[in-house]
Amino acid sequence: MTVRTLRESPSLAPLFAKAALTQRGRHGDLPETALRREGVSVDRDHLLAYERVCAFGGSDVLPHTYPHVLGFPLQVALMADRSFPLPLPGLVHLENQITVHRRLTADDRLDLTVHAEHLRPHPKGRLVDLVTTVEAGGERVWEGRSTYLRRGRPDPVAERGAQAPPLPGRPPAGIVRVPERQGRAYAAVSGDVNPIHLHALTAKALGFPRAIAHGMWTAARTLAALGAGTAEPSTSHVWFARPVLLPSTVELVVDDAGPVTVAGLRSAKDPATTHLTLTFERLGAAG
Repeated sequence: MTVRTLRESPSLAPLFAKAALTQRGRHGDLPETALRREGVSVDRDHLLAYERVCAFGGSDVLPHTYPHVLGFPLQVALMADRSFPLPLPGLVHLENQITVHRRLTADDRLDLTVHAEHLRPHPKGRLVDLVTTVEAGGERVWEGRSTYLRRGRPDPVAERGAQAPPLPGRPPAGIVRVPERQGRAYAAVSGDVNPIHLHALTAKALGFPRAIAHGMWTAARTLAALGAGTAEPSTSHVWFARPVLLPSTVELVVDDAGPVTVAGLRSAKDPATTHLTLTFERLGAAG
């Protein structure tokens, strides 16, 4: 695999525009290319803004999901390139898995690498994984796997992969009111300016009744509710079931009786509607 090192983080708005203009005629295999940034310093102002928008406590310790934001521009740059076989517009984020190998802080200098793998059929189209690895001082300290679906020709015999566990059927541990502006607020921090998150009009043009919250914001908001321990060595697996329309009120439910915590968000109006299910497990003591 060829590794291409970038000096700066790609700007996402031009990449989304490029992807919209070049989505036709894509086919073939995944590119044998990885994108990399080396010696990335954490901007403490950006970190604090992220912690605030996701409801993490302000700290120099990087939240469980923060490296995903640092690597996401590399994901988009890879998917926006003409060599990528699936059009970026219309990709649906189905799952996300993260492993934190050691606690990270704003003092760490990070090397980030992103590549695509495991293009495969799905009952509703095709799936692909975008894998992000983070190293510090030559040691792998964080890794994430984002699974995206491109809807298309159904394949009824294709495997669905691991399914989400049932959401705990218990009273809510908390109520989260998600305002209409939430998509724009998270976009300002994450750089993810996909129009489905920004305004009802642009979301409707792409088939949604209203703007929707970013999936990784809902995941981060759920992890923030579990406490500061999520920044320690740990793993998480998130299944995105239904988007959170903006504005909305959702219920946070948690079952932490066992070694694996199961948490999620469900609709306050219709508790049978699950938006997100998450499993979380601690791996050991802080580094």
